[in-house]
Amino acid sequence: MEWTSSSHWGAFRVSRTAEGGLDVVPRPGDPEPAPLLGNIAGAQRHRSRVARPAIRRRSQGRGYDSYEEVAWDDALDLVAEALHDTRTTHGHNAIFGGSYGWASAGRFHHAQSQLHRFLALGGGYTRSRNTYSFGASEVVLPHIVGRRGAYGVLSQGTDWPVVAAHTDLIVAFGGLRRSTRYVTPGGRATNKSYPGRMRGRVVSISPLRDDRPGPEGEWLPIRPGTDVALMLALAHQLVADGQADLDFLARFTVGGERFLESVQTRTPEWAAGVCGIGKSAIVELARRMAAGRTFITVSWSLQRAPNGEQPMWAGLALAAVLGQIGLPGGGFGHGYGSTGGVGGGRLPYGLPAFPQVMNPVTDFIPVARIADMLLHPGEPFDYDGGGYTYPDAKLVYWAGGNPFHHHQDLTRLRRAFQRPRTVIVHEPFWTATARHADIVLPVTTTLERDDLGISHGDTHLIAMKQADEPYEQARDEYDIFAALAGRLGYADAFTQGRTSGQWLRHLYDRWRAEPKKPFDEFWADGEMATPDRREDTVLFSEFRAGKPLDTPSGRIELFSATVAGFGYPECPGHPVWIAPREPASGELVLICNQPGTRLHSQLDMGAFSQAGKRSGREPVRLNPADAAARGITEGDVVRLHNERGSVLAGAVLSDDCTPGVAQLSTGAWWDASAPDVATCVHGNPNALTTDIGTSRLAQGCTGQLTWVEITRLDGPVPPVRAYDPPVRS
Repeated sequence: MEWTSSSHWGAFRVSRTAEGGLDVVPRPGDPEPAPLLGNIAGAQRHRSRVARPAIRRRSQGRGYDSYEEVAWDDALDLVAEALHDTRTTHGHNAIFGGSYGWASAGRFHHAQSQLHRFLALGGGYTRSRNTYSFGASEVVLPHIVGRRGAYGVLSQGTDWPVVAAHTDLIVAFGGLRRSTRYVTPGGRATNKSYPGRMRGRVVSISPLRDDRPGPEGEWLPIRPGTDVALMLALAHQLVADGQADLDFLARFTVGGERFLESVQTRTPEWAAGVCGIGKSAIVELARRMAAGRTFITVSWSLQRAPNGEQPMWAGLALAAVLGQIGLPGGGFGHGYGSTGGVGGGRLPYGLPAFPQVMNPVTDFIPVARIADMLLHPGEPFDYDGGGYTYPDAKLVYWAGGNPFHHHQDLTRLRRAFQRPRTVIVHEPFWTATARHADIVLPVTTTLERDDLGISHGDTHLIAMKQADEPYEQARDEYDIFAALAGRLGYADAFTQGRTSGQWLRHLYDRWRAEPKKPFDEFWADGEMATPDRREDTVLFSEFRAGKPLDTPSGRIELFSATVAGFGYPECPGHPVWIAPREPASGELVLICNQPGTRLHSQLDMGAFSQAGKRSGREPVRLNPADAAARGITEGDVVRLHNERGSVLAGAVLSDDCTPGVAQLSTGAWWDASAPDVATCVHGNPNALTTDIGTSRLAQGCTGQLTWVEITRLDGPVPPVRAYDPPVRS
């Protein structure tokens, strides 16, 4: 028997092997299936699964203690009691339900949606706002192109077929990395790699050679954090050559003239000394951009750094100087190469989703400020022109996410997690987040329940059919919250009298895609092509044709009086160059990018992820010259360290890294089992990154870059214990 299913990295088929295990193969018809599918089968019955509800035995503190398994009724009673006591004693805003997560690609069993509906119906909760992925962009873009324009940039963009047909040159700041294009929230039934087919029409600007979409693409190696300098110099050269579109700037922007004045001193000579790209290469690139239809993209990675708002603003300004915004194949994009969803088509209707209700609590934090909230309750913080106060979170409820992967400075986060009175976590696996909970509830995986799988612009709706029995005592999140809502007196409001299966039919029947098959026929077939799907979007074409943006001026605001009025020196209301910190003697700039072997930290124990390890831990790449200067050879276990922490990793020597740069992907499960050797012996770079916001405007994540020293580990190498369940008595 074969079952259909989906993941955030693509749809697939599941069948039983002769030995009783699971065999996962790509969905037929997917031209470029994600190799990440190789992680799924081996994780299903891995030793790191949470078997039964577990309660922390309090002695040393969260993250250090063992656990005792208990019956489901006892665990649910404890959770309900903790929620009730927190609400009645401290108020609803004392419950933090941020639960930033990527748990399941399913539209119904989306853990964050389940939790937020449950908490909102119970009286509300403090929430998080924005994303770790592009938190700076989410705040600054509405000030530049309006909220509708920002949604278009972040969620849609110009479709890839339009770019492939009309673009002469793609200038990709941050590159167009192939591995991250497999990932889309909700999954994609059909993966297509348009950039790889554009051959010599892509210029990848990145410290890493393999951020190119393929071997045909050009590579301009740049010093990390200096992209804005190059953008300003390119704009300067366009002006110097008489190629700036002054008419477009006058008609469609506010602040165009001010921007041109600001780049008068930002010459190619100046930029060459900053970013390490020669003057002649900068001049040549500017002239190639002006010679044809040019598409400028900025990856999500560039705004995950201090002053991350500036690459977005400067990139848009550079595109405006060219004057091709709103033309087929020209203009600006953000997130191409960062996810498969941007440029991936559009549907003229929404997606089926578990209904949400209004959260009565207005308190929030920017998503990347969770440690600040826990450590500094009652203290003020700035965000997007407003002054706010961190709430006093007494209870943290997490379902479907892993902050000990996403967040920075994990030693500080561990300290912050000691403060709440109660931490409740839903998890299929004993992640570091589960190990910092007081109550751990085991939940099912995608293959252990039915669901619906689809993403924005997707080619098909996938019937995600249960292919395996729940592991031990794991339960669906929906059933857990229904039981808790019953204990707290609002089960009917949460469930509306429906089972999970009835909800799937209800969501499908209410879905506005037409024509569609009857539910039973769709479920039997395993998928349904999405009607009226289109791939002809040209971002800002309506704006260029005369429809105003929803900015104060109706135009692109290269100068925002609103942002200038906030009085933030680091974000003054227009694109500015702010130099990054220079490495000290002996330091390398560490790029902490997304892994090519898994999604974030998901299924790190899977076969494909494990095959990428070196000496049993995450690989760190560095240039051979930097390795030789440190006496490091291929395969050595090395120690990366700075003032925040240290990690062990397996050395990989590669000239794909520019000199002075090292690269260690995020997502290795945090392993603090040998603190006398390293903060993490498995290679999680967030033991090294800085927990600060991009600026007071967005307070976004800054985990993309940090500065480290790297030395060979000459002593005993501790084993990796990240996947071993905590000792249970």
